This record gives sequence, structure tokens and C-alpha cells, in this order.
Amino acid sequence: MPKAPPSVPNNFEAALAELDLLVERMESGQLPLEESLVAYQRGTELLKFCDGVLKDAEQKIKVLDGGELKDFTP
Repeated sequence: MPKAPPSVPNNFEAALAELDLLVERMESGQLPLEESLVAYQRGTELLKFCDGVLKDAEQKIKVLDGGELKDFTP
């Protein structure tokens, strides 16, 4: 039976915490190859999520710095 796809993190902090745990597990050298590949794939997904959140935050800051107080829509 195939595994369900991993869920999207609730927020940046949750994604970063999960990524940190994945890195620790991978660096331990105790994961079998297949689990390492799954962990690497999940880590890549988490990095993309974090990058998107940071880019959105950067855009919001640019709007605020420009003196324009309007809603930001990513």
C-alpha cells in the first residue's frame, strides 16, 4: 500500500523544525539508503516551502518600506 504524501507544514517554524530533525537523522549515518532518499526528498520539499515563506515576507517588507500600507497577495 503506497504511503500518503507528507502534509504541508503549518508554518515556517514547523517546517524548519522538521527539516532540522531530518538533517540530524541523515547526519547520524544510521538511516538505510531508501529512508535516506525519502528524507532527502522531504527535506527538499521543506526547503522550497521555507524559501516561499521567506520570499513572501521579503515582499511584504518592501511594500511597507515603500510607505504603501496595503494588503499583500502572493
